[in-house]
Amino acid sequence: MGSERIDPRVTYEDRFFNMVRDGFDGVPEFALPAGYRFRPFRDGDAAVWTALQRAAEPFFDIADGLFEEQYGPRRAALPERMWFLDTDGGESVASISAWWENEPPTPQDRGRIHWVVVHPEHQGRGLSKVMMTRAMTRLAQSHSGAVLGTSSGRLGAVKVYLDFGFRPEPSELDKPEIVQAWRDVRSVIGHPALEQWLPDR
Repeated sequence: MGSERIDPRVTYEDRFFNMVRDGFDGVPEFALPAGYRFRPFRDGDAAVWTALQRAAEPFFDIADGLFEEQYGPRRAALPERMWFLDTDGGESVASISAWWENEPPTPQDRGRIHWVVVHPEHQGRGLSKVMMTRAMTRLAQSHSGAVLGTSSGRLGAVKVYLDFGFRPEPSELDKPEIVQAWRDVRSVIGHPALEQWLPDR
């Protein structure tokens, strides 16, 4: 669905991979642009979240039960670990959560940046960076590091994560298909961090 939202520079197969960050020193700080405000999750937001994901997701269909699948077991934690960005007019246009690495969580879990979404009409305004600052600040309170999942077709998101100090999951770089996915990303965005973390082999 939504092929019109796929970056035209993505001419290769979209492949999923993980990214990790050790610690929270030097997390970039971005201020909220005028016209937007943060708010925490509240009752009824499952439908808001699902609508946002459907509006923005270019690679797969968002199932009706996805929110419950992802967040249902820890619903009580949502007000302190999930945020929405609303316009001054009250429209919810973006969301992020600072979740756990595993389900069920363990004391050793890293934090997980989970389901970052910005409505297409509000992309390109730095909202994902603002939300990353908020979510990483929350993860730093409870976790020793952070992890997230994304894919090679999401070039804007990958660049933001690299700017926030995330790097390719080292254990995945033994997989030729993941190395190729990162080479595909590098061929388009040329992020300097990838020269350090993705040597030619």
